[in-house]
Amino acid sequence: MKTIRWGMIGCGEVAEQKSGPALYRAANSQLVAVADRNADRAEAFARRHGVTRWHDDAEAIIRAPDVDVVYAATMTESHRDLVLRAAAAGKAVLTEKPMAMTHADCLAMIDACRQAKVPLWVAYYRRALPRFLKVKELIESGAIGEVRMVVIRHFQRIPTPEQMKGPFWGWRLDPKRSGGGIFFEAVGHTLDILDYILGPIASARAFADNQAGAYAPEDVVTASFRFASGVHGSGAWCFAADCDDEGNEIIGSRGRITFSTFPPLSPPAGRPPVPIRLIRGDAVEEFPVADPPYTHQPLVQTIVDEMNGQGHCPSNGETAARTTRVIEDCLAEFTARRAR
Repeated sequence: MKTIRWGMIGCGEVAEQKSGPALYRAANSQLVAVADRNADRAEAFARRHGVTRWHDDAEAIIRAPDVDVVYAATMTESHRDLVLRAAAAGKAVLTEKPMAMTHADCLAMIDACRQAKVPLWVAYYRRALPRFLKVKELIESGAIGEVRMVVIRHFQRIPTPEQMKGPFWGWRLDPKRSGGGIFFEAVGHTLDILDYILGPIASARAFADNQAGAYAPEDVVTASFRFASGVHGSGAWCFAADCDDEGNEIIGSRGRITFSTFPPLSPPAGRPPVPIRLIRGDAVEEFPVADPPYTHQPLVQTIVDEMNGQGHCPSNGETAARTTRVIEDCLAEFTARRAR
């Protein structure tokens, strides 16, 4: 089994906290070089993580002969360009989510990689996390009978003015860099994992608005959707609420499953993730499945295994493009209204 060599573009908070260490902790995987337009940040990341080479130019990663897979750990606005450049160089590529600013961009990325005969993966890492695989297992085992519908809720307080200027929220609330607001940037995780568990969403109808006026993009969305399988769904997202509360419920003919997409925003030390709950009549069974320290690592492992002909990564350009299309459909009326 050969060692898969990664080159990472972008050394920000996602790379630091979730994905960067995963690239060298996964079996048969090595992070050989990093790049960031801020040379000092690239060097600091490399020194902290024992990476021997760093650059301030993405092209140095894309053209490097010792890089097998390019990982674009950058803001949404750059994904299309970096994927097209990697494909042109004949490199396999993993890009962060959201996959791109628009569904049309997603299709262009898929086509470029198909033409170059290189794989394209997208970092919807929940598809490989044990707790979501447990939900999928319960559904597929018939634990709740035939699935009828899913209900999503996600409420969150408005970030403070200081937070909105900081590195975490600053770019996420700028549609020119992120593609939209919190809904566009974060909710894809929920829609994508439901795509994985229940199959593709065939159609969506939604209303979106900005009620609080704290920032430019959407802060409230309500949606109804239908999966290709016939399962129905609804969602309510409010990012101008008085509390932080989030969860999903899958309703079947003989029971229900509740689970959270995200970990608690401010959990007490040592608190595990919200447990999966299987509810059948008065009986409630809990499954407290913890996430690994670096949440990208299971997905990275599937990519390494696929590169070695030993498996298959569940998150690729086609699956991620479906999620972008649903998000785009949900925001279409709001986006058109704002453009007038």
